[in-house]
Amino acid sequence: MKKSSFLYAFAFLAFIGSIYAFRADSATVPVEEISPFKWYTMEEALVANKENPKKFFIDVYTDWCGWCKVMDRETFSKEEVKAYLAEHFYPVKLDAEQRETITFKGKEYQYMTGTGRRGIHQLAYELLKARPSYPTIVYLDEELNPVHYTNGFKKQAQLEPELKFVAEEKYKKVSAKR
Repeated sequence: MKKSSFLYAFAFLAFIGSIYAFRADSATVPVEEISPFKWYTMEEALVANKENPKKFFIDVYTDWCGWCKVMDRETFSKEEVKAYLAEHFYPVKLDAEQRETITFKGKEYQYMTGTGRRGIHQLAYELLKARPSYPTIVYLDEELNPVHYTNGFKKQAQLEPELKFVAEEKYKKVSAKR
């Protein structure tokens, strides 16, 4: 074997070894320690709310909504946003077209056809006041009463005042701009 071939083979094996070593090191760190933020399903948030009441932040989205994906990538990925949501809310992702039944406030909500091009989940339809638009954020208080909602894409700078408006219960004193 030529000296240059030997060096290339050695460098390649060292590179492969470093990849496996990196994977082994990163696998030992629990995911919870990397990011304590969690998106809840509606069912998970309802159960958690029984033991530790908090307000709900519900991101109503669809799989085909481009602006929903942009908001996930550009707004909900920001550490400041995730930290604020985790501290003050149960952040919930609600697929407006999901097919699973959800029990909310003692009533069963299901997917319904004949509404829009694809149909819509009854709970999303009710939370959106029969005006589906995506993305829409719905805020509920600790007793699961709607207190505020807004639709459309929001950057971090647009979302933060809205989060504080609800978390600090300013909606009880003043009406928000829509």
